Amino acid sequence: MNIFFKIAAYLFHPLWIPTYGVALYYFVTPRYVLPEMIESKLLVVFILSFLIPMMFFYLLKNLGLVKSIHLNDVKERKLPLMIQCILFVILVKIVFVSTNYPELYFFFAGMLCSAVTAFMLAILKFKVSLHIIGVAGITMFLIALSIHFKINTLYTIGILLFVNGWVASSRLHTKSHTGVELLIGFFVGLLPQLIFVTYWL
Repeated sequence: MNIFFKIAAYLFHPLWIPTYGVALYYFVTPRYVLPEMIESKLLVVFILSFLIPMMFFYLLKNLGLVKSIHLNDVKERKLPLMIQCILFVILVKIVFVSTNYPELYFFFAGMLCSAVTAFMLAILKFKVSLHIIGVAGITMFLIALSIHFKINTLYTIGILLFVNGWVASSRLHTKSHTGVELLIGFFVGLLPQLIFVTYWL
């Protein structure tokens, strides 16, 4: 059972969510996009949202500023979240222009708002669940995409709802978060996506 919960924590780590979100968009969009374009966008997102944060993590770990990739100590969260916010700004300002990719532009704008909120909460010494922020955000994004493109993604939405429960159970089982931290994380991830969806839906 411990392995089952640990899989959720690593498979749906917040650093994976941006790449999952972009892959999900290209999977469900009815628009034709050149395979080369899809690969290049996925690669850029993977580098900016996963590889670079991981490099900073190992640097901070070697400096003794962080201990775990899950950032279980609220004191360790400020610098990694600040770095993540900067990288999201790059994605919003340079990689996904609102006129060409409105769905992905506002997806990352929502993620930026969630990251800024998590950073502010860390300053206030509140440890919101970054895992739940990620899975809640991508779930809302898929629901919006299904409405926007008028496609049936009910099964995928069902899977993501299961993932929300799986990740939440994982964080509770490992005593990484309280129920309140998970609940607030859910709304911190979901609400920005819900608000920004009004600009492109």
